[in-house]
Amino acid sequence: MNPAVNYSEDDIKSLDWREHIRMRPGMYIGKLGDGSSADDGIYVLLKEVIDNAIDEYVMGFGRQIEIQISDGEVMVRDFGRGIPLGKVIECVSRINTGGKYDSKAFKKSVGLNGVGTKAVNALSDFFKVQSCRDGQAKVATFSKGLLTDDYPEAQTDEPNGTAIVFKPDHEIFKKFRFRTEFLENQLWNYAYLNPGLKIFLNGQLFYSKNGLLDLLSDKNPPETLRYPIVHLKGHDIEIAFSHGNQYGEQYHSFVNGQNTTQGGTHLTAFKESVVQTVRSHFNKNFDPKDIRASIIAAVSIRVEEPIFESQTKTKLGSTEIAPQGASVRSFVHDFIKEKLDNFLHKNPATAEAILKRILQSERERTEIAGIKKLANQRAKKANLHNKKLRDCKVHFNQQGKNTDQELLKATTLFITEGDSASGSITKARNVQTQAVFSLRGKPLNCYGLTKKVVYENEEFNLLQHALNIEDGIEFLRYNQVVVATDADVDGMHIRLLLLTFFLQFFPELARNGHLYILETPLFRVRDKQKTFYCYSESEKQEAITRLKGKPEITRFKGLGEISPDEFGDFIGENIRLEPVILQKDTDIEEVLAYYMGKNTPDRQEFIIENLKVEKDDVLLN
Repeated sequence: MNPAVNYSEDDIKSLDWREHIRMRPGMYIGKLGDGSSADDGIYVLLKEVIDNAIDEYVMGFGRQIEIQISDGEVMVRDFGRGIPLGKVIECVSRINTGGKYDSKAFKKSVGLNGVGTKAVNALSDFFKVQSCRDGQAKVATFSKGLLTDDYPEAQTDEPNGTAIVFKPDHEIFKKFRFRTEFLENQLWNYAYLNPGLKIFLNGQLFYSKNGLLDLLSDKNPPETLRYPIVHLKGHDIEIAFSHGNQYGEQYHSFVNGQNTTQGGTHLTAFKESVVQTVRSHFNKNFDPKDIRASIIAAVSIRVEEPIFESQTKTKLGSTEIAPQGASVRSFVHDFIKEKLDNFLHKNPATAEAILKRILQSERERTEIAGIKKLANQRAKKANLHNKKLRDCKVHFNQQGKNTDQELLKATTLFITEGDSASGSITKARNVQTQAVFSLRGKPLNCYGLTKKVVYENEEFNLLQHALNIEDGIEFLRYNQVVVATDADVDGMHIRLLLLTFFLQFFPELARNGHLYILETPLFRVRDKQKTFYCYSESEKQEAITRLKGKPEITRFKGLGEISPDEFGDFIGENIRLEPVILQKDTDIEEVLAYYMGKNTPDRQEFIIENLKVEKDDVLLN
């Protein structure tokens, strides 16, 4: 023990609610981020406000929610009962205060039990709450959780409901911006889970009539499915599923309206129950992998007092449905066993289509079994003797699963090509959380090929083992998978080849928000006092005007030209990532056919038009 280190009463600190939230925001809203990831904090702030409006709808009050987002400021207006006027300030600024502690009022709430709006308030530059009840209104404003204006109650002509306005604090959410794609996906989920509710975002309507049936129908055109979607509803449970032609399993899971992106006990129960019911119906002991191969499913349950594995509620941990005491597993299993078995008996054409898909998966699995075994042996041997993967130091258990979910969120794998580029990234990276996988040459164009090629091709085989996704992404070793290629024709081509590999064989990486493109600077503009790194022609011109002396301009043609010292800034706090986003109506087969099929001229035109490098002193954009 070092005697110079004192530990006394003076070292013990007590923080008030807002100080604690601002000092440890990750405990309340997960990672901060800049809005380039769907689970970044700014979307959690929005969710916490909308959740309260959804609760009102679920309780039968208000059938419309209006949202306005402009210049980083958000307004959410519901038409429910409105916060009781005498408790408006307390409900948004006093911890452990809210209506959700009384299960009679909010039996199956989606909010954070009195924490959500407080977190939004504490983490916002500007926060305003207005409640309207029976012709009276109460308004209060805050800044970073501190009350700035407390207006007296006044008469109003506005209908009942609550309006929240907030602007995330730039000190905490640096260089953030709301991405339309993530906002729309978030609101569509609310619409699917609350049929009949109208949600408006800057005037755009989000509405669903048929719940999870609409969710799967919107995301999967009929021609991509093996049979019409099976849609079953019960008390506090709803499921929809079909089988497609894609590789892997695709799930959308929800608990009390919360998108549990990491699944949980209810999704595990669904997977087990589908296998058991199908086996029983056909009286065949099929391999579970063959039954679930290419399945596309959505599962939603509502339970009282759910227990989640983190504050941001991405994985259900409950094993029992309080207060009844029944297990989540038996609740889901009993429903599926009865409803699905009855459905299959009444719809023999669907049952036959499911059987054909299972038998096809069985044949495909058998065909590659030998190749897979040899490939796994090669991968194990290669990982011991080569340096393709420069791993990070985050601890993983024997199954390859990170036991610390919060730490896992910080992990990144950069996939790059060439010794110079991988060398620069390797020297500049954070060795605790950032890993590098080095490709050798251009990857194979695997469009139209079967998964057999993943095991036959050494680069693909080693890559899937580095990611630990051979049997799905449940044990994915890195939260962010980043394609890092040069900003030239060859780099763009390699990027497309890698995206083809992931979208064809592991589309859930993109669907679950794990796949990104690394943006690297095109120019360095500097004089003797200042240096600017610019990602576009316009940024370069702006940097030139900001320098007083004659600037020195360097154009980076490849990642290898950027020194490790410079790279450390680009893959550290100031990293710019472009997420690979699949819209709700994205047809992966159609996308891959366009970019990687036989229409070579179209692909060449796309590559050239989207390059961010100069040619003959003209930026192609």
